[in-house]
Amino acid sequence: MSTSAAKDRGGSESVSCRESTKCEESDSEDVVSRIIGDYGKWQLQLTFFLALFNLPCTWHIYAMTFQAPEVNFWCSPPEGLEWLPPDLWRNISHTPPLSHNPKARDNPCQIWNVNYTNFTYDELVSADFAHKNIGVRNCDKWSYGESEIDETMVSQWNLVCDKSTLKDTAEMVFLAGVAIGGLISGIISDRFGRKKTLMTSLMLQIIVGVIIAFVPWFEVFLVLRCLLGFISVSVVFSGFVLCMELVGGKWRTVSGVSYLFPVPLSYIAFAGIAYFIRDWKQIQLAITLPAVLLLGLWWILPESPRWLLAMGRIEENVEILKEAAKTNKRTAVQNIDKSLRQSSAEEETDEKENVGIIDLFRYPNIRKKSLLLYVIWFSVYFVYYGLVMNLTNIGGDIYVNTIISGLVEIPAIALSILILLKMGRRWPLCLTLLGSGIACLLTLPFGEDREVLTITLAMFGKFAISSSNAIAPVYTAELFPTVVRNLGVGSSNVAAGVALVLVPYLWNLAAIDFRFPMGLLGSFGVVGGISVLFLEETANRPMLNTLKEGENL
Repeated sequence: MSTSAAKDRGGSESVSCRESTKCEESDSEDVVSRIIGDYGKWQLQLTFFLALFNLPCTWHIYAMTFQAPEVNFWCSPPEGLEWLPPDLWRNISHTPPLSHNPKARDNPCQIWNVNYTNFTYDELVSADFAHKNIGVRNCDKWSYGESEIDETMVSQWNLVCDKSTLKDTAEMVFLAGVAIGGLISGIISDRFGRKKTLMTSLMLQIIVGVIIAFVPWFEVFLVLRCLLGFISVSVVFSGFVLCMELVGGKWRTVSGVSYLFPVPLSYIAFAGIAYFIRDWKQIQLAITLPAVLLLGLWWILPESPRWLLAMGRIEENVEILKEAAKTNKRTAVQNIDKSLRQSSAEEETDEKENVGIIDLFRYPNIRKKSLLLYVIWFSVYFVYYGLVMNLTNIGGDIYVNTIISGLVEIPAIALSILILLKMGRRWPLCLTLLGSGIACLLTLPFGEDREVLTITLAMFGKFAISSSNAIAPVYTAELFPTVVRNLGVGSSNVAAGVALVLVPYLWNLAAIDFRFPMGLLGSFGVVGGISVLFLEETANRPMLNTLKEGENL
């Protein structure tokens, strides 16, 4: 950060580069920040608007928790016996519970293989099929008890018994779309710009989200969920990178982390939405349609000045920076065009036009960063979503757990800003990852009867990993130069996506040993924390623009 920029933050002094020899002397100076300031009213307004894009995206990620909750079900009685009370029918017909689920009252997937309509009511009441040499048969129709919502995906498509794993599949394909979208959207955004990618993705998210609410076939639903994951991550990461590229200096930390504040708020809001709306299709519309309001931001949001600079699009950049300088009450700069052209001329043409995924691995320093960040992002997402998306597995009420989860994350994000400003990025990310891992590992000595202690440790782990989740994107964006920043963040998201694909199946491992899931979460938290130590600190340095700058750091 230049001296003049430091002086002028929030002020109205002249920022003319012709009056500052320092502007001419350093290739690493941030010309955008010198012109408009590191932070001001312009950046504050845009950060607020961009943060709102997190609301619908987080809702779509978390949707299955309320749209397909665990539901009590049993084999339906045959035609002619629908009048039997459910409890009586289950006592008569249902077979003993499966050995791997000793807590179950019965096996809701099978009934005794007899013709129940041949029996009188008294004979059915007194029948004891369990002690007779009678076989069993699988059900082909089910009845459903009360759940968190009245009409669920489970009841609509009978995702029970042999089809029960399809719930996990529906979550997995969404998260697979997230993994793929993180990479592809990064390429698109680096090529065509942050704003166009963001707003186009938002429009597609609305269209696909609405279609999902009306699709009658589960197979089509799976395809659309995968597409929705692809689109949603494009919205999140394009918005985040744009947010980061609008500011400079220490305000990258404040703006980048503040961008995440709507995430915990979306958890809290979703609990209220699901509490009052009791049909999964109506919930789908309720979390999709509010995004229509965000389309109006097309006329407010600018393209990233730093991306335009990296692409050599000077004329567009001049207009944006003049408006920003005016809003921030900074004196108009006569030589903006000259300053931008001088900075842009230092960048190689091939870096502006022919950057691809291979550039993340072509140079040793950037390659090392990329590989370490993949391990870190995998760890952060595996632990974060391993806790967030399995709140039903730690006991208690799902609505209360969701609200608490959001409330825990708010101070974690706020604290992350203070920690980052005082301690940088490297050590805070390392310590919060280690803290989350240790908290999860500390649950292992305790049995299932120590639920309160387990929940307390899990929430502490959630607090710590929420801070990691806020720090990691900021740190990652600062490690990559502008020409591959969105590509770098996006490819890191692929590693995160692999973790996300595994998360829906994580708690199935509890059938082997109830300590297994938390043990895995704890182990990856520790591994991720140690990996951070092999990266450099990025605090208090200008944003890197070219591959040459990134490699020579």
